[in-house]
Amino acid sequence: MRPTLRQMQYFVEVADRGAFGAAADALAVSQPSLSKQLATMEDELGAPLFERTSRRVTLTPLGRVLLDKARVVLQHAREFRAV
Repeated sequence: MRPTLRQMQYFVEVADRGAFGAAADALAVSQPSLSKQLATMEDELGAPLFERTSRRVTLTPLGRVLLDKARVVLQHAREFRAV
């Protein structure tokens, strides 16, 4: 498994907004592109990160565990770039 920083950024944005469309808009990417990246990440992990309904997206138990870890990784990447 090797999630990219971009996939983690997409993951955090969808988790924060609770919707793929809103996350795609906030990130200025197409929804299909965002969905594909997250599907790839889930495939590599071997488990879903989101429970999808027609109106809302919620985190699975694994998604809840990984959300804080993804936030830390992204913060470290920002600090790395700042140096």
